[in-house]
Amino acid sequence: MSKFTSVVKRDGSIVEFTPQRITNAIYRAAVAVGGRDKHTSEALANKVCRLLEEQTPEGEIPTVEQIQDIVEKVLIEEGHARVAKAYILYRAERAKLREQRAERRVEPSSNIPWHKLWRTLDWAVEHNLHTVESLNERIRRGELSEIVGASEAFYHENIEHAAHLIADRKHELRMVIIAGPSSSGKTTTTIKLEERLARLGMRLVTLNVDNYFYDLAMHPVDEFGDYDFETPQALDLALINEHLARLFEGEEVKIPFYNFKTGTRSLEQTSMKLAPDEVILIDSLHGLFPAMTADIPAEKKFRLYLEPLLQLKDTDGHYVRWTDIRLMRRMLRDASHRSYDPDKTLLHWHYVRSSELRNIIPYVATADYIVNSAMPYEIPLYKTKLFNGFAHWTETYADDPLRRDAFERTSRIHRLMQSLESIEDDSIVPENSVIREFIGGSIYTY
Repeated sequence: MSKFTSVVKRDGSIVEFTPQRITNAIYRAAVAVGGRDKHTSEALANKVCRLLEEQTPEGEIPTVEQIQDIVEKVLIEEGHARVAKAYILYRAERAKLREQRAERRVEPSSNIPWHKLWRTLDWAVEHNLHTVESLNERIRRGELSEIVGASEAFYHENIEHAAHLIADRKHELRMVIIAGPSSSGKTTTTIKLEERLARLGMRLVTLNVDNYFYDLAMHPVDEFGDYDFETPQALDLALINEHLARLFEGEEVKIPFYNFKTGTRSLEQTSMKLAPDEVILIDSLHGLFPAMTADIPAEKKFRLYLEPLLQLKDTDGHYVRWTDIRLMRRMLRDASHRSYDPDKTLLHWHYVRSSELRNIIPYVATADYIVNSAMPYEIPLYKTKLFNGFAHWTETYADDPLRRDAFERTSRIHRLMQSLESIEDDSIVPENSVIREFIGGSIYTY
């Protein structure tokens, strides 16, 4: 047992010292390079703790930076160079993100093509839906039906364009990938796109990559018992590539099955074979991650990316963050379809966002087309369902240094909701809307 009870964070706050956090950090770095040995991670963490005790003067509280420096030293000295490199790169990425937050820059995303953002902003201005004030005014004037109709039409225009781009390449394509961060609307968009492509004469076969998850016990778990299964390394990428290559060679493969109730995978469960004119359809968070389809030539793939590209300024002149929209969506979806408490979704979100920034966002530029799934009316709708929760979380996590991420997100969303009119009746949402994926009541089966 360590002699330390506390550690100093970068912001100066003092929190409980938890050796398991060191184990988790080492294990995550190992997973990033293909390792899955938790016992080795624990042994290395124990050595870090021993060195920390030797190097820290009596009565002094160690710092996070000090601990991370020792982790790097131990990994290198113990011969884990690849894990050390992954750990160092992760530290550098986190430092860069902290610098960007400190600068508080408000600028367009450099990952989304400017013409896509311009088209979306132009549409919002044209429909007077580009600021909280203008959105509120239209709602107060009783124009909600017009807002919903125009928003849904704009989304479907995106999907229609994507379908024709894919159909134009149908003689060379063997795979259509629909990628995007959590709660971007991939499932509904996949269904709608599949319907349109079928009408254009394409035959698609879905490969559910969720069945390639490693067992839940093999994922990193924190001191709160929360598993980090948001990274692409949570999937058996090597087996995905092997099966895809064999399918495109005309072979039959046995697809595994992942049981989400037990958190375990069973290998070689379902037979799959492609006809010469069939195209594989993949809906995945990490569809753009290079290693997922590394063995498949680029000319055989069409990569579609989804994001709620809402161009709406709040009362302070800042654009509403897309990640906040997706957090609200996931809270509602998890509660509706998985019986999760929204608080659990909130406290897991830092894993979601961290993985997005490392494994999804950097590859957006490789997409062949981007679909905007945002609806300007959705946050006023979510206000009715979530406002009390955000008020509660903002108060609950205000003084908890271990929940700083949750507090910053909830307080930001709470302020936004306070400034918006609310939509009480969700019957205004069409049954085939992407929003139904999150609030329930869709005509589609998820």
